[in-house]
Amino acid sequence: MKRMWSAKAQRDVLSTLLVSSCVSLVLLIIRILASESWRLWFLSWNLFLAWIPLLLAVWLKFLTDRRKIPTWKEVAVGLLWLLFLPNSFYLMTDLIHLQSSGEVSLLYDTALIISFVINGLLLGYISLYIVHTLIKKYVSEYTAYWLAQLALLLSGFAIYLGRYLRWNTWDVVINPMGLIFDVSDRIINPGSYTLTFVVTGVFYVLLGSTYAVIYHLIEIIRSN
Repeated sequence: MKRMWSAKAQRDVLSTLLVSSCVSLVLLIIRILASESWRLWFLSWNLFLAWIPLLLAVWLKFLTDRRKIPTWKEVAVGLLWLLFLPNSFYLMTDLIHLQSSGEVSLLYDTALIISFVINGLLLGYISLYIVHTLIKKYVSEYTAYWLAQLALLLSGFAIYLGRYLRWNTWDVVINPMGLIFDVSDRIINPGSYTLTFVVTGVFYVLLGSTYAVIYHLIEIIRSN
């Protein structure tokens, strides 16, 4: 397997993503100063959460670069990455806050929120690509690809849990039984929760199809 990234390429990607995220934060600060309203400040927190999967993916790459057999630590970091991955894509749902508030131009708010959404998607897809490539060291390319798609399907379900049921990532530790009840109830009684499967399916189709294009484009570029 070809070396995934050189050290310089990794630094360039991370620094570019950091600059892009800072641009979003600057736009948010300008809005706060101009409107004297903190209504959209939550976007900064959501962007912070979106960075966690990428940092975990980089950490996981550092661990696996040194070993040929996954250790318990690598498995633990991988599961932690999977747990936080939906936060990157969750930023898409913040588009529901796009409305004419009279505080600033609606066009400005549109650019502001979309900038956060784009950064979230970039962070999520890049972290997924890193982990996807690492998995190919242990399983076939076909299996690795569909494991990546499974991660996106689970992300779609997690987006539903976060937006509609208001569950957070840390509730896995804080309130695991409540989370297990809500999840298992929807698995046992799927007919009573049509919205669950619609929302999960819509987000998976969007995320999965986009990642398929991104992944195959990257592979074509790398092969050349």
